[in-house]
Amino acid sequence: MPEILRRTLRDVFRHMTRARLALLPVLAVMLLLAATPLMAPAQAAAQAADEDGYALWLRYAPLPGAARAQLQAQARTVVRLAPASPTTDAAMAELQRGLAGMLGKAPATGNTVADGALVLARAADLPDTVRSSLALADAGTEGYVLRRTRLQGKNVFLIAANSDIGLLYGSFAWLRAAASGAPLESASAPALKLRVLNHWDNPDRTVERGYAGQSIWDWWALPDIVDARYLDYARANASLGINGTVLNNVNAKAEMLSPAFIAKAAALAGVFRPYGIRVYLSVRFSTPLELKETATADPLDPQVRAWWQREADEIYRAIPDFGGFLVKANSEGQPGPQDYHRTHVDGANMLAAALAPHNGAVMWRAFVYAPGGTKTDDRAKQAYDEFKPFDGRFAPNVLVQVKNGAIDFQPREPFHPLFGAMPRTPLMMEFQITKEYLGFSTDMAYLGPLFQETLAANTHHGSPPLSVADVLQQAPGKLTGMAGVANIGSDRNWSGSHFDQANWYAFGRLAWNPRGDARAIADEWAAQTFSRDTAVRGAVTGMMMVSREAVVNYMTPLGLHHMMGTGHHHGPAPWVDNLERPDWNPVYYHRTARDGIGFDRTATGSNAIAQYAPALAAQLADPRTTPEQVLLWFHHLPWDYRMASGRTLWQELISHYDRGVRQARDMQAQWAALAPAIDARRHAETAARLQRQAANAQLWRDACIAYFQSVSGLPLPAGVAPPAHDLDHYRKLRFPYAPGNG
Repeated sequence: MPEILRRTLRDVFRHMTRARLALLPVLAVMLLLAATPLMAPAQAAAQAADEDGYALWLRYAPLPGAARAQLQAQARTVVRLAPASPTTDAAMAELQRGLAGMLGKAPATGNTVADGALVLARAADLPDTVRSSLALADAGTEGYVLRRTRLQGKNVFLIAANSDIGLLYGSFAWLRAAASGAPLESASAPALKLRVLNHWDNPDRTVERGYAGQSIWDWWALPDIVDARYLDYARANASLGINGTVLNNVNAKAEMLSPAFIAKAAALAGVFRPYGIRVYLSVRFSTPLELKETATADPLDPQVRAWWQREADEIYRAIPDFGGFLVKANSEGQPGPQDYHRTHVDGANMLAAALAPHNGAVMWRAFVYAPGGTKTDDRAKQAYDEFKPFDGRFAPNVLVQVKNGAIDFQPREPFHPLFGAMPRTPLMMEFQITKEYLGFSTDMAYLGPLFQETLAANTHHGSPPLSVADVLQQAPGKLTGMAGVANIGSDRNWSGSHFDQANWYAFGRLAWNPRGDARAIADEWAAQTFSRDTAVRGAVTGMMMVSREAVVNYMTPLGLHHMMGTGHHHGPAPWVDNLERPDWNPVYYHRTARDGIGFDRTATGSNAIAQYAPALAAQLADPRTTPEQVLLWFHHLPWDYRMASGRTLWQELISHYDRGVRQARDMQAQWAALAPAIDARRHAETAARLQRQAANAQLWRDACIAYFQSVSGLPLPAGVAPPAHDLDHYRKLRFPYAPGNG
């Protein structure tokens, strides 16, 4: 056991009689740290020979000779000037772990400053002259500064912050730079306050839209048995600056607010607390009614309001730093305030009032669409129609959580029109990290470009015009945030495939800095996950940057969307037209007919473009000024419409499908060429998925072309290979027991 952990455990036991209950979570974390000892060099080498992906981007692989010597000079010892706490203990333990892996030996620790020391210090621990040179005021409560400097007459490398959690984030940032070969000196602070994972995990350990095994939360064993994996989950999230986790599915069960489940959540909160991670719960709006505590769930009923207040008080007694509630209401059959002829404001503000005395937040999802699809002629308009009129009426501790696009996490969507349209309401971005519509955990699709594309989009609201990232950061009041639907499960590699780990990573890095660059993030991840070698990381990054566009090309090019089969959301089925709700059918969205293809959202159709700022709406009204990437999202066009390439729309559509297949095969070949540079196990596992992806791409291409040709009656362009089978073959395909239906 490392000495720092031995001393901490000794101190915890010494004070148990004075603060037994308060220290139990700390003790649990320290025991978990002790149960995962630092790897010796021989163990690290063995891991590199046969890696299973469990270490994620925190592999801390041995550095080559020159880089090792340079790093050794910056960390001959690790010194903590900040007072001991569970969080600074975690920072010290991580630095020892990382340096042991990269250098082959963990440096000594202590509290005596010497030349070559790596020093952790808060602003309050530093002399005025040093503190004033660091501009720590810009770091806020969570940021950090990494600097070479003179301290107590010695040359040191300083990890400085205003708080313990800032020191932990700074320690991870220093290790990230060391592992990836980036400059060690930097300064950073998060742009958003809430950086939260949404787990769509159910009490029975199934995961809705999860493709990496069971839920990592073993609800049956909790709170008595605390899996050591929970600590590694906390480490991984803290390394990215993620500071919140919603433990359960937005399609919530009332039992999640029972005393038994609150105790289980409290056990997890105790593990996460030293890593700056607060727990949240998704709540079912009708919980008091379903638990037979009230006769109604009407948010204006005094008994209902009193029940939620008592429930919040009980939760905070068990979890003093509880984050708050996530709510899905009046969507896809979930109960909500509209069941009682109340509004989203009535429902959200009732919960906000219960949480406000405890500084808790309500994240109220804007993903709503009416039962039966009867409220509007276009499902894409419904969230705007329901929420825009309430701008400025939500309580200060309410964030309206808005999906990146107006339909449902499609491979490509234009940004949601609510961004920029509610300037008096904090809006929280909701991205999907798990790939519900992008090939499960089978197909490689790095989502960094999707996230960046949305965040960088110009809303044309404001002066100067605001990007979506600007809207998130400039939300009124104290609350800003970004949420990601997690892709984490019980699979040994966490995410179902090795490359899907990059989407978790990219979400965390962009939640910290919404103006980050997807390519730089991919390169940073590749260096830590596979190799620092310039050629290797460059090849891996190149594949990643192509991968999402490849999926768009062979699934839903030119703005097509929602063309998957019933239930599984995986294979192609653009022909489906027999489902109960119109807006569950792919034909509702692509509107393929003899005269053309695409959904008319201009003034001659649903007029959804009117929900965007006037300047943008004017651009989208004309197909010639609409970006071709989303052309068929906004326009129904004839098959012979002339594209920028000079090809007809029919020819261009087929060209995209063929390009997607080529891109999938190219990635397969590029990965094969990397075999000498990647450990055998991870290379083989990824190669198998890329082979499957190439087959998936061909299936999507052939099935869609067969269907579109059957409707359009057009011949295939010269030189284009016909689908391998007739349309009837593809219509008969079934995908039973597909994972992730929850």
